[in-house]
Amino acid sequence: MALKQISSNKCFEGFQKVYEHDSVELKCKMKFGIYLPPKAETGKCPVLYWLSGLTCTEQNFITKAGYHQAAAEYGLIVVAPDTSPRGCNIKGEDDSWDFGTGAGFYVNATEEPWKTNYRMYSYITDELPKLINANFPADPKKMSIFGHSMGGHGALICALKNPGKYKSVSAFSPICNPMLCPWGKKAFSGYLGSDQSKWEAYDATHLVKSYPDSQLDVLIDQGKDDQFLKDGQLLPDNFIAACAERKIPVVFRLQEGYDHNYYFITTFINDHIRHHAKYLNA
Repeated sequence: MALKQISSNKCFEGFQKVYEHDSVELKCKMKFGIYLPPKAETGKCPVLYWLSGLTCTEQNFITKAGYHQAAAEYGLIVVAPDTSPRGCNIKGEDDSWDFGTGAGFYVNATEEPWKTNYRMYSYITDELPKLINANFPADPKKMSIFGHSMGGHGALICALKNPGKYKSVSAFSPICNPMLCPWGKKAFSGYLGSDQSKWEAYDATHLVKSYPDSQLDVLIDQGKDDQFLKDGQLLPDNFIAACAERKIPVVFRLQEGYDHNYYFITTFINDHIRHHAKYLNA
């Protein structure tokens, strides 16, 4: 699968690059950001996947989060894909900011007209890792995942649906129980149809109830002044309660005064990189 390099910038003795490729799953051109730490020049490195939130592209995280120094220090490759297929000419794909373009919700759509292209779950868990492992000095046995908001939801479901695939998972302000929040109801009804039993396969709070063991260390940071928390879009309490029932360890940190944006992410990003490095470098 041909990769086209779009940009390359030296950063903390490694390189932040952006590539474009033709996606088989999504049937369109897709871009992703990848940070190659200095260690990648001499050996294979673990890979940490970042999933961004609504309206984002591959650019938001790589330009705003300030993760490069910690990734360089711990020798982690960090991959930041886009949040949806692009330019598929589907009627309605650009009508709203929380559905369609920039809002793939990391599901495999089953409904027309979305099901041909909107297969972000398979793209993230299967196509993209294969692409990374084939083209970069990645250790295929060591990968972890984290994300923000819609991407926090994505990270949680990818980890919960694939026991053992990811060494660790973390999230900033994740949409924890999408079946019960306005964003999730809109996305799931559009992509997955009206049968809510099909929604359960992409809801972290539901998935954790059938997770086979407790070998998953979850870190979640949530801003206390997050308007979307107050609006009932994120629902972390439901997820925490479900984890407690299954005895799955969750470190949930409610951060005083922080909201939903990248200033919040930048503040705590090093804690998350350390969290993953503990497992990826073990």
